[in-house]
Amino acid sequence: MSVAEISDGLETLRSVIGLREIASLIERTARWVSPDTFKFLPLWYPEHSRRGSFYKSNWSEPQMNRNRETGASVHKAESNTYANETLTLALGLRKNLRPNWSCCHIWGVDDARYQSSNVVLMDRRFYSCVGNMVLLPTPLKAFTDTMPEIKAMLRLCARNLYEWQCDHERMSEINAALDTWIDWQSYPESWPRKPLEKLPLGVAPLTPAIQASAERRKAAIRRDLEHAGKHYPRDEVTTALAYWKITL
Repeated sequence: MSVAEISDGLETLRSVIGLREIASLIERTARWVSPDTFKFLPLWYPEHSRRGSFYKSNWSEPQMNRNRETGASVHKAESNTYANETLTLALGLRKNLRPNWSCCHIWGVDDARYQSSNVVLMDRRFYSCVGNMVLLPTPLKAFTDTMPEIKAMLRLCARNLYEWQCDHERMSEINAALDTWIDWQSYPESWPRKPLEKLPLGVAPLTPAIQASAERRKAAIRRDLEHAGKHYPRDEVTTALAYWKITL
């Protein structure tokens, strides 16, 4: 019996919908943090990073996860919890009131097969940076995970919106490629092509409520630096704050 053949899924998709149409879906539905919010507090959870370990009792004891089948316990690690929390607060939302929306990191290691360690998001300077995130309807996140052209356009928009691009060493080639981008026909009309040109659709303005959330975050960081338990990563937090020139 012969085995049926099927083409690459991305190629099949490209045959029925153009890149411009996909970008337009994202343009009309994405939610962006305001550049004013980015300037006010660019980094919200410097104590956390992708794959970072969780602790309880104010950073005094490891938070363990127990496997129900084997009984083995492993140290609980961060995936996207605090990135989601950051984006929710910086957009002035509540997580339970944003069903079927996903946090999408803009700058990170591109790996559609999810086999490479994302060292960019393992860096505390970039994991909870609001200039490194956009909120997308969950089905559309797949486009950013698998289509490099969509990821490139998001990066172009973000660096023009926030006047910043991730300078992690793993981003050097990607950033250089952005400088030679030529497919402006597919690039969304409302997205800026140069710094401060205009705001894309879906930008959430900095409101008093968002500013209050940012102030609470700064107060919590200040308190933890002084009083948190022995596992609190004080040196790493201090380094991340210094990178962003954040004063508490």
